[in-house]
Amino acid sequence: MSLFSRILGLSRTARPAAPDCWRLDGAEIRLDLGRAAELKAPGTALRLEGPGLATRVLVVHDAGDRFYALVNRCAHFGRRLDLLESGELMCCSVNRSRFDLEGRKLSGPAKGDAQSLPVVREGDILRVDLAALAGK
Repeated sequence: MSLFSRILGLSRTARPAAPDCWRLDGAEIRLDLGRAAELKAPGTALRLEGPGLATRVLVVHDAGDRFYALVNRCAHFGRRLDLLESGELMCCSVNRSRFDLEGRKLSGPAKGDAQSLPVVREGDILRVDLAALAGK
């Protein structure tokens, strides 16, 4: 990612090519993995943003075939997070705070961890629980 992109806080993680692959159902996101082409291979990520969703969410498919979801907001400047080839997350800003897939801060000036969200996979449906955000 170029310095210019980082200064502007531009994320390199894609939004879904099929925007209807996810929907908000109360305090839960239901993501159809069969329609989210960006998450088919391990080592990929997808950002969910849009109407009705109070906070940006980053969904990650790791090399161990597990899925993680985090509030897509760095604890430093509020910029988006991106998945690195190393399997870590990095803030898309100049300061490059790094986090593990569970949101724990590894390095950088972020003031704390990134907030992880509980996920449950049921076949091709990934459920992301947003209830923990109600108190934030």
